[in-house]
Amino acid sequence: MPWPFKRKGVSEEKEQSRKPSDSKFKQQKLPAWQPIITASTVLPVFFFFGTICLPIGIALYVTTSNIQEMIIEYTNCQNCEANLEPMFKQGKSTNCKCELSINLNTSWKGDVFFYYGLSNFYQNHRRYVRSRDDSQLHGEVSSSVNSNCDPFGSSNGIVYAPCGAIANSMFNDKFTLEYNNQKTVPMTYKNIAWKSDRTVKFKNPSQGVQELNKYKKPLYWFQNASQLDLNDTANNGFLNQDFIVWMRVAAFPTFRKLYRILDRESPLVTGFKDGLPYGDYKLTINYNYPVSSFGGKKRFIISQSSWAGGKNNFLGIVYIVVGTLCLIFGFIFLIIHTKYRTRAPTSG
Repeated sequence: MPWPFKRKGVSEEKEQSRKPSDSKFKQQKLPAWQPIITASTVLPVFFFFGTICLPIGIALYVTTSNIQEMIIEYTNCQNCEANLEPMFKQGKSTNCKCELSINLNTSWKGDVFFYYGLSNFYQNHRRYVRSRDDSQLHGEVSSSVNSNCDPFGSSNGIVYAPCGAIANSMFNDKFTLEYNNQKTVPMTYKNIAWKSDRTVKFKNPSQGVQELNKYKKPLYWFQNASQLDLNDTANNGFLNQDFIVWMRVAAFPTFRKLYRILDRESPLVTGFKDGLPYGDYKLTINYNYPVSSFGGKKRFIISQSSWAGGKNNFLGIVYIVVGTLCLIFGFIFLIIHTKYRTRAPTSG
């Protein structure tokens, strides 16, 4: 077939060279497959997904429902919220403490996790998420930082370490749990942060954590980054695991973050090797973090986990709903197919 277009002033040889090759791919002559939807192909799909999703959903729902969990809301406990906001913004503590009683009716066997929870706190705001300097957090501290950290980047020519709104607003309430007013429940910070964060994303300066003392502490912090944990020097600076957990921003305005894990192997306190025994507990809270300005709420959460994760029935419910709908529609289509498949078409 001759090439239908010819440009003026262009030889026929050159014009022929611009023609696409006569291949099946370039001439769009490749064979195509168009599936034909029939009852024999559709019905097995519905029944397959129904029989798979429904038992998985039931297993997930039953497993997560049996997980023990206790949520203690302590917002404005003992009126600690009063006058806390201006003190917090000056990097000063009101030293307000509150105590709450907790009773466990049954023993909690196995690992126990302690969380803090916040409501109405939008860590997913675009500018908030970007307000950090990953190079600085990787240990490359210098006299300049990423402009995304502004207005928490520097002050009077000296940069904040760490910089940015995320670090500046770090949660700083502290919790202590006592059993029967005699034993302090042993908690460990180890492994509360993701391993990839601890080993890759966050590093202290190569000169040592004391190098951070040359820079300003974040505006709302009570101490320099090198003094976040006075009891364990390995848990200071950008490698402080509470800090690392906070820097992994939450996707929703209501969230929880891991605070501590029950130290079942603690050589200092015995009686918790099998988990938390039943009885009376006293929760002491160093109340430092204000939430009244954004209408937030604070919670302390004691929970456990299973092979399916934490206590969250959402995934199990989704599987059950999907599996049930697949089976229902499968039977409906089967009845329709059985009833009408032999009916002859009527003539017009």
